[in-house]
Amino acid sequence: MSTADREYSEKRDFIRMSMNATVDVYPEGQKQGLTGTCSDLSATGMSLHLDAAIAADTEVRVIIASPNAQFESLKARARVTRCEAGEDGRFRLGLEVLSMD
Repeated sequence: MSTADREYSEKRDFIRMSMNATVDVYPEGQKQGLTGTCSDLSATGMSLHLDAAIAADTEVRVIIASPNAQFESLKARARVTRCEAGEDGRFRLGLEVLSMD
């Protein structure tokens, strides 16, 4: 069962980690990536802010570079579950993590 099929309250059972990290996003089938900000991360998803929209159901590769050489960067394959325009002209995306690389 995907996280989209779960009840809202069940989705919120995972601990969310607030962050302000640079993220690189590579939509499936595109060589050009987008750079934005990851504002929170959980075991099953993340929230991003980007300057461009990505359609719901698009699969993406996500990379959050580690600021410390002792730790590997976070690399994941994810699916866009929502993309909403913000008042600041940026887009807020909700992603479902499909796998970690």
